[in-house]
Amino acid sequence: VQLQASGGGLVQAGGSLRLSCAASGRTFRVSAMAWFRQAPGKEREFVGSITWDGGMPVYVDSVKGRFTISRDYVKNTAYLQMNSLKPEDTAVYYCAARYQGSWTYGQGTLVTVSS
Repeated sequence: VQLQASGGGLVQAGGSLRLSCAASGRTFRVSAMAWFRQAPGKEREFVGSITWDGGMPVYVDSVKGRFTISRDYVKNTAYLQMNSLKPEDTAVYYCAARYQGSWTYGQGTLVTVSS
C-alpha cells in the first residue's frame, strides 16, 4: 500500500485545515486508516483512526471535538479535518494504513499553527 498525504500549511490559531491521504496499491487489504503527528523534539503520537468500513472514529483526547476523520471508499482517500487549531497542534502529520496487522506510513505533511 502506498500513501500520499497533502494539505498541510501555515494557519493562524483558531483556523482550519483539511489533510488528505490517498491510498493506492493493495487497498482491499487495508482495515483502517489513521493519522499520527510528530512535533519537534517529541515522539510520534496517535491522533485518530477510522476503520475502512466506516466505523466510529477514535481520537486522542487533545483533539476531540476539534478534529474529524473521514474516508471516501470510492476514492481510497482518508481525510483529517482540523478546526480550532492551536499552536500545540504544530507538527508533521502522517497518514497510516492498517495493512496485514501493522501500520504502513506515508510521507508527512507539515502543519504550522501560528499564535
